[in-house]
Parts: sequence; C-alpha cells; structure tokens
Amino acid sequence: MRIDHIHFYVEDAPRYRDWFVRCMGFQPVAGGRTNPHTHTEVVRSGQVEFVLSSPLCSTSPVAQFLSLHPPGVANLAFGVWDLDRVMEEVVAKGAKVREAIQFLEFPQGCLKWSKIAGEAGIDHTLIERKGVTPLLPTLDNWVEQMAVAENPEISFAGIDHVVLNVASGDLQQTVSWYEDVLGFQRQQSFSIQTQQSALSSQVMVHPVSGVQLPVNEPASDNSQIQEFLDANQGAGIQHIALSAPQIAQITQKLRNAGLSFLEVPDTYYTQLQQRHPELQLSQAEWEEIIQAQILVDCQEASSQLSHYPPLLLQIFTQPIFSQPTFFFELIERRSQAKGFGEGNFRALFEAMEREQLKRASL
Repeated sequence: MRIDHIHFYVEDAPRYRDWFVRCMGFQPVAGGRTNPHTHTEVVRSGQVEFVLSSPLCSTSPVAQFLSLHPPGVANLAFGVWDLDRVMEEVVAKGAKVREAIQFLEFPQGCLKWSKIAGEAGIDHTLIERKGVTPLLPTLDNWVEQMAVAENPEISFAGIDHVVLNVASGDLQQTVSWYEDVLGFQRQQSFSIQTQQSALSSQVMVHPVSGVQLPVNEPASDNSQIQEFLDANQGAGIQHIALSAPQIAQITQKLRNAGLSFLEVPDTYYTQLQQRHPELQLSQAEWEEIIQAQILVDCQEASSQLSHYPPLLLQIFTQPIFSQPTFFFELIERRSQAKGFGEGNFRALFEAMEREQLKRASL
C-alpha cells in the first residue's frame, strides 16, 4: 500500500493550481476538468501528484466539505496490488464503504478503484493500476501530458510522510483503526512538552511500502494541535512532507518564488553544534543550512561500518491557506536516516508556538 495521490478540496481550483505552479514549482497536467458540480485540476512535481477540486454549486461534495471545514486534504489515496482482496479484508474489519469497486479499461491499461471512510474524517480511495492509466478516470489526456510536465529547477522525489491531527482522547482509537483495517504498524511515539503546551504522537508505518503516517493529539488545551482542530473544525491532515534532495538549494529557490517558511532562531544552530559535535558538515554546508534555516537531527548510526551518522534535514512552510491549518514540510534523509528525530520534532513544535504567540492564540 503506497500513496497514489492526495486530493485537496479548495474554493478555487484554478487559483490554487497557479499557486502550486508559481510558489512550489509544480506543473499543471491534464488541463482542467469540469462536471456539473465540481471543477478539478491536477498538479505534479517529480513523483508527487495532487488533485485540486472546487465546487460549482451547492450540491458538489466539495461544497459540502467546505461548509464544515476550511480548505484542506479530503482524500488520501492509496495504491494497492489486489483491490478485490483488500476491499474484502477492510470491509470484514468494519470499514465503511463510500464508493463500491469500479473498473475502467484504457488503451494501455486498466484502472480499478473504491473509496472507504477513514477513522478521522479523511476518505481513502484505494486504487489498483494495471499497465499505463490516467491519475483519475476522467483525465483521459493525463498520460500524454505528464511526460512533458517536468520542472528541472524543482522536483520532489516523493511523499515522505503525511501527518494527521485528532482530538484529545482519539489517538489510540485512530491508531488502532489504521492498524486493524489498513495494516499499518506502530513505530516511534513522542510526548513533547514545553513551558507553553504539549502534544502526544504515534508514528504509523506500512510494513510493505514504508508509508509513514504520524498521528498527533493535543496534550494541553492551548496546544498547536488544538489550535489546528479548532480552526479545522475537527480532525484532519496537518501537513505533508515532500522528499527534497538537496533541500537547502530547493528551499532557496522556493523562497525566491515567494514561499514562506517558519523562522528558526540563530541560537538553534549554536545549540545544535554543541549537542552534536559528531556532525561532519563542512563550513560551506553549515553556512548553506543556516542561511536556508534548515533543521538538522543526528541519529545513531545503524552500522559501525558507516562513517557518517544518519541525518534528517527538515524545514516547514507557513500555513498555505487563510486558517492556521495545513502546511508543507520539506525533508532530506542522509545516510539512510529512518523515522523521526525528537530534536527536530521539538524544534518544529517550538517554532509553531512562536507563530501561535504572533496570532495571540497561545
């Protein structure tokens, strides 16, 4: 089970298509598609594909979503090898089916899909692909356009992880659902507490594909997770992490394009070098990382043969919508770094607290 694509519901799909192109280096593919109630756009960067839909009338499912929530992720689609078997298993485990299995043939392949309701308000489309197929059944010219829709300046290697926020007390129930129904397994868990607020997190990983799904719940009334839940009017996807080779260079290009990132205080890098003297970065690399304001986490080497410790390099954007809800993360993993580092987790938490203080919500 791998991430196939991610579907955003927004007020104006063409406007956000243009934003992704202008500010994040994505390319539009397949053109716009309209049915009687919904307009849909697709953008792509490297191995990452996002679908953007906006309502044309009140009967659109997008309009219904936006009447309850601000713009954000409505559907996290997973690719599977055998949809019939997977659906039989998930239904037996109690999954609610929103859309029964459907099937379409194309000149170069066939596409089979179904949709289930997730535990925390996010739907999951399950997709089986054979041969060459369009991203969605209605995007008949997507295959031709995707071959030329590349930006040589900015390209993401894939989706590293997707983070889900749930209400206080719902963490274990949500984790159990992904464990029982979709076969994810528990990995790391975190409890982060500062002088201001706190959260709890459980990282879920799919054992076959390695798809990572951290699930967070607030552990204090003024937690940034609670602020998200209040603004989002319920549980939802907080952020998507994009794999970014050469993260510092990509970050600078995105900044130049107008993308805004969370600020990192200068003291962070002084403390980082004191905490991790084993970091083997050249002076030029340090200067590049500090200038780009990249977070760095050093992990213990999994093998004594490795001369370089595994590193996690991460940076986080400001929320991309008007509400303090959804944002992006860029992440680069070096020397086979796995999972998540508590140092960067805490640094993100503290950076978001500083943004809460600016909004007077902490």
